[in-house]
Amino acid sequence: MKALCRDCFQRGDFQRRCPACGSPRVVAHDELEGLSIAHMDCDAFYASVEKRDRPELRDVPVIVGGGKRGVVTTCCYIARISGVRSAMPMFKAIKACPQAVILKPDFQKYRTESRRIMAMMAELTPLVQPLSLDEAWMDLSGTERLHGHPPAETLARLQARIEAEIGITVSVGLAPNKFLAKIASDLDKPRGFSVIGAAEAQSFLAGKPVGILPGVGPAMIAALEAANYRTVGDIARADLKQLAQRLGSNGLRLHALAHGRDNRPVNPDQVRKSISAETTFEDDLSTFEELEARLPHLADKVARQSRSGNLAGRVVTLKLRAADFRIITRRRALPLPTQTAKTILGVGRDLLIQELKAGPPHRKWRLIGVGITELVEPGQVETDFFDDGERRALAGETVADAIRARFGADALTSARALRGKTSGQD
Repeated sequence: MKALCRDCFQRGDFQRRCPACGSPRVVAHDELEGLSIAHMDCDAFYASVEKRDRPELRDVPVIVGGGKRGVVTTCCYIARISGVRSAMPMFKAIKACPQAVILKPDFQKYRTESRRIMAMMAELTPLVQPLSLDEAWMDLSGTERLHGHPPAETLARLQARIEAEIGITVSVGLAPNKFLAKIASDLDKPRGFSVIGAAEAQSFLAGKPVGILPGVGPAMIAALEAANYRTVGDIARADLKQLAQRLGSNGLRLHALAHGRDNRPVNPDQVRKSISAETTFEDDLSTFEELEARLPHLADKVARQSRSGNLAGRVVTLKLRAADFRIITRRRALPLPTQTAKTILGVGRDLLIQELKAGPPHRKWRLIGVGITELVEPGQVETDFFDDGERRALAGETVADAIRARFGADALTSARALRGKTSGQD
Protein backbone atom coordinates (compact mmCIF):
# COMPACT_ATOMS: atom_id res chain seq x y z
CA MET A 1 0.00 0.00 0.00
CA LYS A 2 1.35 3.43 -0.97
CA ALA A 3 1.77 5.79 1.98
CA LEU A 4 2.81 9.36 2.72
CA CYS A 5 3.89 10.97 5.97
CA ARG A 6 2.27 14.40 6.29
CA ASP A 7 4.98 15.66 8.65
CA CYS A 8 8.25 14.79 6.89
CA PHE A 9 6.74 13.80 3.47
CA GLN A 10 8.41 10.40 3.45
CA ARG A 11 6.82 8.06 0.89
CA GLY A 12 6.80 4.26 0.96
CA ASP A 13 4.81 1.13 1.77
CA PHE A 14 4.22 1.77 5.48
CA GLN A 15 0.76 2.20 7.06
CA ARG A 16 0.68 3.17 10.73
CA ARG A 17 3.72 5.29 11.61
CA CYS A 18 6.34 6.96 9.49
CA PRO A 19 9.57 4.94 9.62
CA ALA A 20 11.60 8.13 9.16
CA CYS A 21 10.16 10.46 11.82
CA GLY A 22 7.74 8.26 13.78
CA SER A 23 4.73 10.47 13.05
CA PRO A 24 1.29 8.82 13.12
CA ARG A 25 0.03 11.38 10.57
CA VAL A 26 0.20 8.93 7.70
CA VAL A 27 -2.15 8.68 4.74
CA ALA A 28 -2.09 5.29 3.03
CA HIS A 29 -4.03 4.07 0.02
CA ASP A 30 -3.46 1.76 -2.94
CA GLU A 31 -4.37 4.53 -5.41
CA LEU A 32 -2.56 7.33 -3.55
CA GLU A 33 0.00 8.14 -6.24
CA GLY A 34 -2.45 7.93 -9.15
CA LEU A 35 -5.08 10.44 -8.00
CA SER A 36 -5.00 14.13 -8.87
CA ILE A 37 -8.41 15.74 -8.13
CA ALA A 38 -8.56 17.39 -4.72
CA HIS A 39 -10.95 19.37 -2.58
CA MET A 40 -9.41 21.61 0.06
CA ASP A 41 -11.62 22.97 2.85
CA CYS A 42 -10.55 25.35 5.61
CA ASP A 43 -11.46 24.06 9.06
CA ALA A 44 -14.09 26.31 10.70
CA PHE A 45 -12.56 29.11 8.65
CA TYR A 46 -13.98 32.29 10.20
CA ALA A 47 -13.65 30.99 13.75
CA SER A 48 -10.11 29.77 13.06
CA VAL A 49 -9.04 33.17 11.75
CA GLU A 50 -10.50 34.83 14.85
CA LYS A 51 -8.72 32.39 17.16
CA ARG A 52 -5.46 32.97 15.34
CA ASP A 53 -5.79 36.73 15.91
CA ARG A 54 -6.90 36.32 19.53
CA PRO A 55 -4.77 33.56 21.09
CA GLU A 56 -6.63 33.86 24.39
CA LEU A 57 -9.62 32.23 22.64
CA ARG A 58 -7.67 29.13 21.61
CA ASP A 59 -9.25 26.75 24.14
CA VAL A 60 -12.74 28.28 24.43
CA PRO A 61 -15.83 27.81 22.26
CA VAL A 62 -16.19 30.55 19.65
CA ILE A 63 -19.29 31.32 17.61
CA VAL A 64 -19.14 33.73 14.69
CA GLY A 65 -22.55 35.27 14.06
CA GLY A 66 -24.62 38.36 14.55
CA GLY A 67 -27.35 39.48 16.92
CA LYS A 68 -29.83 37.58 19.01
CA ARG A 69 -32.06 37.13 15.92
CA GLY A 70 -29.26 36.14 13.58
CA VAL A 71 -27.82 32.75 12.74
CA VAL A 72 -24.48 31.07 13.31
CA THR A 73 -22.12 31.90 10.45
CA THR A 74 -19.64 29.33 11.69
CA CYS A 75 -18.31 28.00 14.97
CA CYS A 76 -15.17 26.31 16.20
CA TYR A 77 -14.96 22.59 16.89
CA ILE A 78 -15.14 23.11 20.65
CA ALA A 79 -18.55 24.76 20.20
CA ARG A 80 -19.65 21.93 17.91
CA ILE A 81 -19.15 19.47 20.76
CA SER A 82 -22.05 21.26 22.51
CA GLY A 83 -24.26 20.86 19.44
CA VAL A 84 -23.74 24.25 17.79
CA ARG A 85 -23.92 24.16 13.99
CA SER A 86 -23.67 26.60 11.11
CA ALA A 87 -26.98 28.27 10.15
CA MET A 88 -28.42 27.50 13.60
CA PRO A 89 -30.47 30.40 15.07
CA MET A 90 -28.30 32.32 17.51
CA PHE A 91 -30.69 31.90 20.41
CA LYS A 92 -30.46 28.12 20.04
CA ALA A 93 -26.67 28.24 19.77
CA ILE A 94 -26.36 30.34 22.92
CA LYS A 95 -28.70 27.96 24.75
CA ALA A 96 -26.63 24.96 23.64
CA CYS A 97 -23.30 26.60 24.52
CA PRO A 98 -23.89 29.51 26.95
CA GLN A 99 -20.17 29.84 27.71
CA ALA A 100 -19.28 30.55 24.06
CA VAL A 101 -17.64 33.79 22.98
CA ILE A 102 -19.78 35.44 20.29
CA LEU A 103 -17.95 37.42 17.60
CA LYS A 104 -19.42 39.47 14.77
CA PRO A 105 -18.14 38.40 11.32
CA ASP A 106 -15.32 40.42 9.75
CA PHE A 107 -15.74 39.48 6.10
CA GLN A 108 -13.08 41.88 4.84
CA LYS A 109 -10.51 40.03 6.94
CA TYR A 110 -11.81 36.63 5.82
CA ARG A 111 -11.67 37.65 2.15
CA THR A 112 -8.07 38.78 2.59
CA GLU A 113 -7.04 35.42 4.07
CA SER A 114 -9.02 33.57 1.42
CA ARG A 115 -7.13 35.38 -1.35
CA ARG A 116 -3.82 34.40 0.27
CA ILE A 117 -4.83 30.73 0.38
CA MET A 118 -6.19 30.70 -3.17
CA ALA A 119 -2.95 32.30 -4.39
CA MET A 120 -0.97 29.46 -2.81
CA MET A 121 -3.17 26.95 -4.64
CA ALA A 122 -2.73 28.80 -7.93
CA GLU A 123 1.06 28.53 -7.57
CA LEU A 124 0.66 24.75 -7.88
CA THR A 125 -1.88 24.50 -10.71
CA PRO A 126 -3.92 26.89 -12.85
CA LEU A 127 -6.91 24.58 -12.40
CA VAL A 128 -8.36 25.91 -9.13
CA GLN A 129 -12.14 26.28 -8.81
CA PRO A 130 -13.27 28.11 -5.66
CA LEU A 131 -16.66 27.17 -4.22
CA SER A 132 -16.62 29.86 -1.54
CA LEU A 133 -14.12 31.83 0.52
CA ASP A 134 -12.97 28.72 2.38
CA GLU A 135 -13.02 25.84 -0.10
CA ALA A 136 -11.91 24.98 -3.62
CA TRP A 137 -11.30 22.13 -6.00
CA MET A 138 -7.89 21.59 -7.57
CA ASP A 139 -6.80 19.50 -10.55
CA LEU A 140 -3.14 18.55 -10.23
CA SER A 141 -3.02 16.31 -13.28
CA GLY A 142 0.35 16.52 -15.01
CA THR A 143 2.07 18.47 -12.22
CA GLU A 144 4.31 15.65 -10.96
CA ARG A 145 7.18 16.59 -13.27
CA LEU A 146 6.80 20.28 -12.41
CA HIS A 147 6.88 19.79 -8.62
CA GLY A 148 9.06 16.69 -8.45
CA HIS A 149 6.52 14.59 -6.55
CA PRO A 150 2.98 13.21 -6.98
CA PRO A 151 -0.13 15.32 -6.27
CA ALA A 152 -0.66 13.72 -2.84
CA GLU A 153 2.69 15.06 -1.62
CA THR A 154 2.08 18.45 -3.27
CA LEU A 155 -1.18 18.70 -1.32
CA ALA A 156 0.41 17.64 1.96
CA ARG A 157 3.11 20.28 1.53
CA LEU A 158 0.46 22.91 0.73
CA GLN A 159 -1.51 21.89 3.81
CA ALA A 160 1.59 22.36 5.97
CA ARG A 161 2.43 25.70 4.32
CA ILE A 162 -1.03 27.13 4.95
CA GLU A 163 -0.82 26.14 8.60
CA ALA A 164 2.65 27.68 8.97
CA GLU A 165 2.10 30.90 7.02
CA ILE A 166 -1.64 31.62 7.43
CA GLY A 167 -2.01 30.15 10.91
CA ILE A 168 -5.11 28.04 10.26
CA THR A 169 -5.65 24.40 9.34
CA VAL A 170 -7.25 22.87 6.26
CA SER A 171 -8.55 19.43 5.37
CA VAL A 172 -7.90 17.71 2.05
CA GLY A 173 -9.86 15.15 0.06
CA LEU A 174 -8.11 13.34 -2.81
CA ALA A 175 -10.07 11.28 -5.33
CA PRO A 176 -10.57 10.55 -9.03
CA ASN A 177 -13.27 13.24 -9.41
CA LYS A 178 -14.80 16.35 -7.84
CA PHE A 179 -17.77 14.63 -6.20
CA LEU A 180 -15.67 12.07 -4.34
CA ALA A 181 -12.96 14.60 -3.44
CA LYS A 182 -15.49 16.87 -1.74
CA ILE A 183 -16.87 13.97 0.29
CA ALA A 184 -13.35 12.85 1.23
CA SER A 185 -12.34 16.27 2.58
CA ASP A 186 -15.07 16.03 5.21
CA LEU A 187 -14.15 12.57 6.51
CA ASP A 188 -11.35 13.46 8.91
CA LYS A 189 -11.81 17.08 9.99
CA PRO A 190 -10.04 19.05 11.26
CA ARG A 191 -6.53 18.91 9.76
CA GLY A 192 -7.43 15.79 7.83
CA PHE A 193 -6.27 14.16 4.62
CA SER A 194 -8.57 11.46 3.25
CA VAL A 195 -8.58 9.46 0.04
CA ILE A 196 -11.44 7.77 -1.82
CA GLY A 197 -10.27 5.66 -4.75
CA ALA A 198 -12.19 4.60 -7.83
CA ALA A 199 -12.16 0.92 -6.83
CA GLU A 200 -13.91 1.51 -3.51
CA ALA A 201 -16.20 4.39 -4.47
CA GLN A 202 -19.42 2.45 -5.07
CA SER A 203 -19.14 0.34 -1.92
CA PHE A 204 -18.22 3.42 0.13
CA LEU A 205 -21.28 5.31 -1.11
CA ALA A 206 -23.80 2.46 -0.98
CA GLY A 207 -25.03 2.97 2.58
CA LYS A 208 -25.02 6.77 2.52
CA PRO A 209 -28.32 8.72 2.44
CA VAL A 210 -29.35 10.15 -0.93
CA GLY A 211 -28.87 13.68 0.45
CA ILE A 212 -25.10 13.24 0.11
CA LEU A 213 -25.44 13.53 -3.67
CA PRO A 214 -24.85 17.04 -5.09
CA GLY A 215 -28.02 18.84 -6.11
CA VAL A 216 -30.26 16.68 -3.93
CA GLY A 217 -32.09 19.02 -1.56
CA PRO A 218 -35.04 18.45 0.80
CA ALA A 219 -37.66 18.37 -1.96
CA MET A 220 -35.77 15.81 -4.04
CA ILE A 221 -34.95 13.74 -0.94
CA ALA A 222 -38.68 13.50 -0.23
CA ALA A 223 -39.41 12.54 -3.85
CA LEU A 224 -36.66 9.90 -3.92
CA GLU A 225 -37.69 8.41 -0.60
CA ALA A 226 -41.30 8.27 -1.76
CA ALA A 227 -40.04 6.17 -4.67
CA ASN A 228 -38.10 3.92 -2.23
CA TYR A 229 -34.68 5.37 -3.05
CA ARG A 230 -33.38 6.03 0.45
CA THR A 231 -29.68 5.31 0.07
CA VAL A 232 -27.14 5.91 -2.65
CA GLY A 233 -26.98 2.15 -3.07
CA ASP A 234 -30.71 2.09 -3.87
CA ILE A 235 -30.07 4.48 -6.76
CA ALA A 236 -27.02 2.55 -7.93
CA ARG A 237 -29.08 -0.66 -8.07
CA ALA A 238 -32.07 1.00 -9.73
CA ASP A 239 -33.09 0.28 -13.30
CA LEU A 240 -31.64 3.12 -15.37
CA LYS A 241 -34.69 3.31 -17.63
CA GLN A 242 -37.05 3.66 -14.67
CA LEU A 243 -34.87 6.38 -13.13
CA ALA A 244 -34.89 8.29 -16.40
CA GLN A 245 -38.68 7.97 -16.67
CA ARG A 246 -39.13 9.26 -13.12
CA LEU A 247 -36.47 11.97 -13.01
CA GLY A 248 -35.44 12.63 -16.60
CA SER A 249 -31.81 13.58 -17.18
CA ASN A 250 -31.43 14.14 -13.46
CA GLY A 251 -32.03 10.44 -12.92
CA LEU A 252 -29.15 9.60 -15.25
CA ARG A 253 -26.90 12.05 -13.39
CA LEU A 254 -27.77 10.58 -9.99
CA HIS A 255 -27.22 7.04 -11.26
CA ALA A 256 -23.71 7.94 -12.43
CA LEU A 257 -22.88 9.66 -9.14
CA ALA A 258 -24.17 6.66 -7.19
CA HIS A 259 -21.56 4.59 -9.02
CA GLY A 260 -18.87 7.12 -8.10
CA ARG A 261 -18.67 8.62 -11.58
CA ASP A 262 -18.45 12.39 -12.10
CA ASN A 263 -17.10 13.84 -15.34
CA ARG A 264 -17.30 17.53 -14.37
CA PRO A 265 -13.93 19.20 -14.93
CA VAL A 266 -12.28 21.52 -12.42
CA ASN A 267 -13.20 24.84 -14.05
CA PRO A 268 -11.40 27.97 -12.81
CA ASP A 269 -13.76 30.09 -14.95
CA GLN A 270 -16.94 28.78 -13.33
CA VAL A 271 -19.36 31.72 -13.24
CA ARG A 272 -21.15 32.66 -10.04
CA LYS A 273 -24.83 31.78 -10.18
CA SER A 274 -26.10 34.62 -8.00
CA ILE A 275 -25.20 37.65 -5.92
CA SER A 276 -27.30 38.47 -2.86
CA ALA A 277 -27.38 40.28 0.46
CA GLU A 278 -29.72 39.84 3.42
CA THR A 279 -30.24 40.94 6.99
CA THR A 280 -31.91 39.40 10.02
CA PHE A 281 -33.85 41.77 12.27
CA GLU A 282 -33.31 42.10 16.01
CA ASP A 283 -37.12 42.06 16.39
CA ASP A 284 -39.81 40.83 14.01
CA LEU A 285 -41.13 43.43 11.56
CA SER A 286 -44.54 43.51 9.89
CA THR A 287 -45.17 46.83 8.11
CA PHE A 288 -44.16 47.67 4.57
CA GLU A 289 -42.37 50.82 5.74
CA GLU A 290 -40.20 48.88 8.19
CA LEU A 291 -39.29 46.23 5.63
CA GLU A 292 -38.80 48.62 2.72
CA ALA A 293 -36.35 50.71 4.78
CA ARG A 294 -33.93 47.74 4.80
CA LEU A 295 -33.84 47.33 1.03
CA PRO A 296 -31.69 50.32 -0.15
CA HIS A 297 -28.55 49.26 1.68
CA LEU A 298 -28.96 45.65 0.51
CA ALA A 299 -29.58 46.67 -3.11
CA ASP A 300 -26.53 48.94 -3.01
CA LYS A 301 -24.39 46.10 -1.65
CA VAL A 302 -25.54 43.67 -4.37
CA ALA A 303 -25.01 46.25 -7.12
CA ARG A 304 -21.48 47.07 -5.96
CA GLN A 305 -20.56 43.37 -5.84
CA SER A 306 -21.93 42.86 -9.35
CA ARG A 307 -19.91 45.78 -10.74
CA SER A 308 -16.72 44.73 -8.96
CA GLY A 309 -17.16 41.22 -10.36
CA ASN A 310 -17.99 42.53 -13.87
CA LEU A 311 -21.36 40.73 -13.78
CA ALA A 312 -24.95 41.75 -14.41
CA GLY A 313 -28.17 39.96 -13.45
CA ARG A 314 -31.10 39.09 -15.66
CA VAL A 315 -33.36 38.31 -12.68
CA VAL A 316 -33.97 40.18 -9.41
CA THR A 317 -34.95 38.10 -6.37
CA LEU A 318 -36.57 38.96 -3.05
CA LYS A 319 -36.17 36.71 -0.03
CA LEU A 320 -38.29 36.86 3.13
CA ARG A 321 -38.16 34.63 6.19
CA ALA A 322 -41.26 34.60 8.36
CA ALA A 323 -41.30 34.45 12.13
CA ASP A 324 -42.06 30.72 11.85
CA PHE A 325 -38.84 30.34 9.75
CA ARG A 326 -40.72 29.68 6.51
CA ILE A 327 -38.73 31.11 3.60
CA ILE A 328 -40.46 32.83 0.69
CA THR A 329 -38.58 33.72 -2.50
CA ARG A 330 -39.96 35.84 -5.31
CA ARG A 331 -38.29 36.69 -8.62
CA ARG A 332 -38.77 38.87 -11.68
CA ALA A 333 -36.97 38.67 -15.01
CA LEU A 334 -35.68 41.95 -16.44
CA PRO A 335 -35.78 43.19 -20.05
CA LEU A 336 -32.01 43.65 -19.83
CA PRO A 337 -29.43 42.59 -17.22
CA THR A 338 -28.67 45.14 -14.52
CA GLN A 339 -25.77 46.22 -12.32
CA THR A 340 -27.53 49.11 -10.63
CA ALA A 341 -28.93 49.53 -7.14
CA LYS A 342 -31.66 51.66 -8.73
CA THR A 343 -33.14 48.73 -10.65
CA ILE A 344 -32.52 46.12 -7.94
CA LEU A 345 -34.20 48.34 -5.36
CA GLY A 346 -37.13 49.22 -7.61
CA VAL A 347 -37.91 45.61 -8.53
CA GLY A 348 -37.28 44.37 -4.99
CA ARG A 349 -39.69 46.99 -3.66
CA ASP A 350 -42.38 45.96 -6.17
CA LEU A 351 -41.97 42.28 -5.23
CA LEU A 352 -42.28 43.20 -1.55
CA ILE A 353 -45.50 45.15 -2.19
CA GLN A 354 -46.99 42.22 -4.11
CA GLU A 355 -46.04 39.69 -1.43
CA LEU A 356 -47.47 41.74 1.43
CA LYS A 357 -50.72 42.32 -0.48
CA ALA A 358 -51.08 38.63 -1.32
CA GLY A 359 -50.21 37.26 2.12
CA PRO A 360 -52.09 37.36 5.43
CA PRO A 361 -52.26 40.81 7.04
CA HIS A 362 -49.88 41.77 9.87
CA ARG A 363 -47.63 38.82 9.18
CA LYS A 364 -44.32 39.07 11.04
CA TRP A 365 -40.94 38.71 9.34
CA ARG A 366 -37.47 38.07 10.71
CA LEU A 367 -35.31 38.45 7.57
CA ILE A 368 -35.26 40.22 4.21
CA GLY A 369 -32.83 39.92 1.32
CA VAL A 370 -32.43 40.88 -2.34
CA GLY A 371 -30.24 39.51 -5.09
CA ILE A 372 -29.67 38.96 -8.78
CA THR A 373 -29.38 35.67 -10.67
CA GLU A 374 -28.79 34.45 -14.25
CA LEU A 375 -25.55 36.38 -14.30
CA VAL A 376 -23.82 37.49 -17.50
CA GLU A 377 -20.89 39.72 -18.38
CA PRO A 378 -22.03 43.27 -19.19
CA GLY A 379 -20.12 43.09 -22.46
CA GLN A 380 -22.61 40.47 -23.63
CA VAL A 381 -25.43 43.04 -23.44
CA GLU A 382 -26.21 45.60 -26.13
CA THR A 383 -26.00 48.74 -24.00
CA ASP A 384 -27.56 50.92 -26.71
CA PHE A 385 -30.90 49.49 -25.62
CA PHE A 386 -30.54 50.72 -22.01
CA ASP A 387 -33.05 53.43 -21.16
CA ASP A 388 -31.67 56.78 -20.13
CA GLY A 389 -32.59 56.25 -16.48
CA GLU A 390 -30.64 53.01 -16.26
CA ARG A 391 -27.70 54.50 -18.14
CA ARG A 392 -27.55 57.51 -15.83
CA ALA A 393 -27.88 55.31 -12.74
CA LEU A 394 -25.01 53.07 -13.88
CA ALA A 395 -22.80 56.08 -14.62
CA GLY A 396 -23.53 57.66 -11.25
CA GLU A 397 -23.03 54.47 -9.27
CA THR A 398 -19.79 53.76 -11.11
CA VAL A 399 -18.50 57.20 -10.13
CA ALA A 400 -19.50 56.42 -6.53
CA ASP A 401 -17.47 53.19 -6.74
CA ALA A 402 -14.40 55.17 -7.78
CA ILE A 403 -14.85 57.62 -4.89
CA ARG A 404 -15.14 54.79 -2.38
CA ALA A 405 -12.09 53.06 -3.87
CA ARG A 406 -10.02 56.21 -3.40
CA PHE A 407 -11.32 57.54 -0.08
CA GLY A 408 -12.72 54.44 1.66
CA ALA A 409 -15.92 52.43 1.79
CA ASP A 410 -17.71 54.97 3.99
CA ALA A 411 -16.73 58.03 1.96
CA LEU A 412 -20.00 58.08 0.04
CA THR A 413 -23.36 56.66 1.06
CA SER A 414 -26.59 57.31 -0.78
CA ALA A 415 -29.36 58.93 1.21
CA ARG A 416 -31.62 55.92 0.68
CA ALA A 417 -28.95 53.45 1.78
CA LEU A 418 -28.20 55.62 4.79
CA ARG A 419 -31.87 55.55 5.69
CA GLY A 420 -31.76 51.76 5.55
CA LYS A 421 -28.72 51.66 7.81
CA THR A 422 -30.13 54.01 10.40
CA SER A 423 -33.33 51.99 10.49
CA GLY A 424 -31.49 49.02 11.99
CA GLN A 425 -29.71 47.63 8.95
CA ASP A 426 -26.73 45.34 9.65
